[in-house]
Amino acid sequence: MNKLRIDLHNGETYYYLHEGQGKETLLLVHGNMSSSIHFKPLIERLSDKYNLLVPDLRGFGDSSYYKGIESLEDLSNDLKLLIDQLDIKKVSIAGWSTGGAIALKFAAKYKENTNKVILIESCSYRGYPIYKKDATGAPLIGEVYLDKAELALDPIQVLPMVNAFKNKDLVMTKFVWDAAIYTVNKPNIEDDQLYLSETVKQRNLVDIDWCLTTFNMSNFSNGVTTGDNSIMDVDQEVLSIWSEKDAVVLEYMVDETIEALKNATKVVLANSGHSPLVDQPDKLADLIDKFLK
Repeated sequence: MNKLRIDLHNGETYYYLHEGQGKETLLLVHGNMSSSIHFKPLIERLSDKYNLLVPDLRGFGDSSYYKGIESLEDLSNDLKLLIDQLDIKKVSIAGWSTGGAIALKFAAKYKENTNKVILIESCSYRGYPIYKKDATGAPLIGEVYLDKAELALDPIQVLPMVNAFKNKDLVMTKFVWDAAIYTVNKPNIEDDQLYLSETVKQRNLVDIDWCLTTFNMSNFSNGVTTGDNSIMDVDQEVLSIWSEKDAVVLEYMVDETIEALKNATKVVLANSGHSPLVDQPDKLADLIDKFLK
């Protein structure tokens, strides 16, 4: 898989994978601490059926980070520029984790460009809370950070990862992935090293974490920001895939999003954690393929 390069009209440079020969374009949107390369298992299973467009988002992988993002909507806007410049009129969009929020915002804002939406272990339409920690490092449930500078110093979720990425610390990064994400299966050694080397390229962790806490498509406050009610603009058919052993995105987060959507179906994967790409790649690919047909 060789990444291609494109200079977006907003001044950012995007690197992306463009695989497959199918008539329908499926835009795959990665999440936090990852890149386009993490979709390798899906690309291998779907490239014979779909035209797969898989970018490194701004500040991830090999893409540029000239202008810092202020919201996840900034990344949705990047994706619109990307498909416009590639002369792709309509896509189905699949977002994993944070990518799910970006996909929802894309679908709400760019209806004419969006066919169907697939959410894979997606954070809530009301964002993803990062709580303050007590003296032992345990989360103080309900006590959220109210500004980005304070969040940047979080001693458990944020600061250690900022330092790990800065120092290209694959050992620390692997520890976190194995503990929180690969809770069922783990990639083979070669793929694991490939994914880790992509993860530590991230330069926008604090900005992304803050954008996750401020993301809110509801019509009420999530404790940090008041929502814009844009979830009501998502008219497309939505498939939400959640794994019963996901330790990152909890089921209530998925359920509250489904309840807010007009036309959503939930599928629960057994024996799978936050990365069904690794835990259940065949089942995941099959669910996506059947939904898009």
